Amino acid sequence: MTTTVLAVIPARGGSKGVPAKNLAPVAGLPLVSRAVRACLGARLVTDVLVSTDDAAIAAAARAAGAEAVHRPAAIAGDTATSESAVLHAMDAFEATHGRRVDVVLLVQCTSPFLTSEEVDGTAEKITTGGADTAFTAAPTHGFLWREGGEGGSEGGGGSQGAHGVNHDKAHRPRRQDREAEYLETGAVYAMTAEGFRTHGHRFFGHTALVVTDPARVLEIDDPRDLARARALAPLLDTPVSPRYDEIDAVVLDFDGTQTDDRVHLDSEGHEFVSAHRGDGLGIAALRRAGMPVLILSTEQNAVVAARARKLKIPVLHGIDRKDLALKQWCEEQGIDPQRVLYAGNDVNDLPCFHLVGWPVAVASAHDSVRAAARAVTLTPGGSGAVREIAAWLLGPELDTPNS
Repeated sequence: MTTTVLAVIPARGGSKGVPAKNLAPVAGLPLVSRAVRACLGARLVTDVLVSTDDAAIAAAARAAGAEAVHRPAAIAGDTATSESAVLHAMDAFEATHGRRVDVVLLVQCTSPFLTSEEVDGTAEKITTGGADTAFTAAPTHGFLWREGGEGGSEGGGGSQGAHGVNHDKAHRPRRQDREAEYLETGAVYAMTAEGFRTHGHRFFGHTALVVTDPARVLEIDDPRDLARARALAPLLDTPVSPRYDEIDAVVLDFDGTQTDDRVHLDSEGHEFVSAHRGDGLGIAALRRAGMPVLILSTEQNAVVAARARKLKIPVLHGIDRKDLALKQWCEEQGIDPQRVLYAGNDVNDLPCFHLVGWPVAVASAHDSVRAAARAVTLTPGGSGAVREIAAWLLGPELDTPNS
């Protein structure tokens, strides 16, 4: 009989520290979607369920491939525990699927760099490791201190001053001479379902650690944490690129994406830009493959229109709100924005990044754009970045799929 390992991701709509936190994008994906992706990639997880009181979060969870269960208001407030959400989700799952949960995981959206391997590691401690509970923890050799010594107050006014918690301040052994201690990361916990129902909390019986990389440990509690996550994502995330079957349309910014973002002027004020022939080759291959391609540009410029005619693709230019224009175009074409690849390079592209499923930054893009992208090209704008994107979808030879 298959062991049912249910991953439950609590994701409330309310958040005081970061409004709409669980939908905040990191590297182009909402935090809830990143958690779902980590769980779906774990080989031992059989089912993924997002517990939420928010319709937008539920929609994002389903789009990412998870189930969603409505979290009642009584267990969705600021004082509600994650345990209550997990117990409710287990009951809802068993009632809907007619299967008993054997192992339950509590997975937090606020740990954006959780990996599928870590999810699997916690589940494995229960399924085959003999543990009752398990959680992710990062090793540390740090010296911990507490204000207020023996006989003093915790506020720091004691006669002894600050004192060491895990060391004697008169004797500080070298790092290699000290055993590691472990910091609970808050990313994922695993429990036997029966034991969790009995005890009502996540630590009981034999508890095992799943040791994780300290460099990947980050919990998002305030806007500064979110900014750090976005800055770290290009360094910590495994590089990804979309497949042809994940995309229904390609939308391209013009200046800085199909050009090098420079403008040449003659003595009469006429503008000239440089475009890359490889980009034209890539766009032609996408057209042959039946992939809709659109140029979307803020600039009202004859150069943009001329380039679109040359490439034989439609163009919308002179647009103040590119995201609204893109949304309307998608509605007219009957295309789900979550299946759109949008390539851009500067901050006026960010609203479109937040709308589509595959925001892509060219290598020369502004840092904030690179941080918000789900994928980043190796090639700068105007030097063949669009051709690189076409190769992601069609292969390096730009072959039409199934040809």
